[in-house]
Amino acid sequence: MNTKQLAELLGNNETFLVIFLLVLVIVLLFLVIYQIYSVSRMKSRYQEMMRGVEGANLESMLLAHIKEMKGVAEQSRKLKEENRRLDALLQTATTRIGIVRFSAFADMGSDLSYAVAMLDSHNNGVIFSSIFAREDSRSYVKPIEAGRSSYKLTREEAEALEKAMSVRPE
Repeated sequence: MNTKQLAELLGNNETFLVIFLLVLVIVLLFLVIYQIYSVSRMKSRYQEMMRGVEGANLESMLLAHIKEMKGVAEQSRKLKEENRRLDALLQTATTRIGIVRFSAFADMGSDLSYAVAMLDSHNNGVIFSSIFAREDSRSYVKPIEAGRSSYKLTREEAEALEKAMSVRPE
C-alpha cells in the first residue's frame, strides 16, 4: 500500500476515524481514572500500615525493636559471662557434705561424737571430727585433696568422706 492509497482511504473514512479515536481516548481516560483510584487505595493502605499501633509508624517501631534486641543481646552476653564466672566459683564451693554420728566409747550413751566431710566438686575440702568423752571433747580437722587425706582417717571419718564423695550436685 502506498501513500496515495492510504490518504484516499483515510479521506473517505474521516468520520469513522475520528469516532474510533474518540472512543479510544474515552477508554484510555477510564483506565487512567481506575489506575488513579487503585494507587490511591494502595497508598491509603500503605499509610495505615506504616502508622502502626497507637499512631507510631512502622519504621520507628522497627528501629525501637532493633534497639531493644541489641539491649537484650548485650544483657544475654553479660548473663552468660556471669554464669561462667559463677560456674567457676561453684567448682570450688562446698557442695558435698557427708555426716556420720557415732558413740566414741562403748560406755557412753547417745551418738555425741561426729565426723563431717565437706568437699567441693573436685573432692577437695576438710573433715571435721569431734570426739565427745565424759571429761572433755576433742575436735580435729583434716585436709582432703582429690578425695584423699595425708592424715590417717578413722573408720567414721572415712565413712563421712565416702558419703560426701557419693553426693552428686544437680
